[in-house]
Amino acid sequence: MKNVQKLEFHPGSREEMLPDFESDFPYIATSAELDKYPGRCAPWHWHRAIELFYMESGSLEYHTPKKAMSFPAGSGGFLNSNVLHMTKATSRTEGTIQRLHIFDPALISGSFGSRIGKRYVDSITANPRIELCAFHPDEPGQADLLGLIRDAFRLRGDHMGYEIRVRTALSEIWLKLFALLSPTLNQEESYDRNDERLRQMLVYIYEHFAEKIAVSELAAAACVSERECFRLFQTYLHTTPAKHIQSCRLQEACRMLIDGRDTVADIGYACGLGDSSYFGRLFRESQGCTPLEYRKKWQNSPILCPK
Repeated sequence: MKNVQKLEFHPGSREEMLPDFESDFPYIATSAELDKYPGRCAPWHWHRAIELFYMESGSLEYHTPKKAMSFPAGSGGFLNSNVLHMTKATSRTEGTIQRLHIFDPALISGSFGSRIGKRYVDSITANPRIELCAFHPDEPGQADLLGLIRDAFRLRGDHMGYEIRVRTALSEIWLKLFALLSPTLNQEESYDRNDERLRQMLVYIYEHFAEKIAVSELAAAACVSERECFRLFQTYLHTTPAKHIQSCRLQEACRMLIDGRDTVADIGYACGLGDSSYFGRLFRESQGCTPLEYRKKWQNSPILCPK
């Protein structure tokens, strides 16, 4: 199982670059150590792969454009394919560790157009109603599902038949998931283009965060009016475009402070946050410390340094 302490993205996109995710076996098991992520959060992103996860410790919040859900230790969940989402650690008393099975739906469905795919997989992955589901140990059916998700992390890559065992375990989990979601599968819901519009605007921000971004430019990236741009950010992300842009710049600044040795002034300009004085004031308001204090804390703390 690979320990993950930050997100990486494909160039020019908010699609997450998944470590060691290979086309001939599109599956990885990861342990996300959210306390070690810059800002203790995974910023808005998406990926084609499915997530099945279990909260080993701490607590976590998931946000999608349509909902927010909390996951305490011992719970777990399912995140559908291509869903725009962000997560943040909410526990302050213990480390937040999330264990994830991340896999392409084709690992279960097999060849394109297969009966398994049409009957059991596509009906979930192509359903806009199903974005994020929570499983709790005090619910009998969900407790069984959580047990299967947790047990599958014990499979080891150096054992004979590992790939077959993983596919078998995921198929058994999927069948229980299918039964759990069956009541919602036949409920029709029209395609919501707002997710795609938001994704286009977030990608634009990611590509241009070092520059001055006008709302008109952001709206044009998704072919919407400025008024609609404000509405989408307020309705789905519960913020304004300007505040979200500033948040993205501060997240990038956190990453640069941890990963590099650039001066505070250079980081401020590189992230579109201006000179060191203005950058320092914004950073202190956001993080409760100066950029240099933040760098020292994250680079020198034995708790937060990478293993």
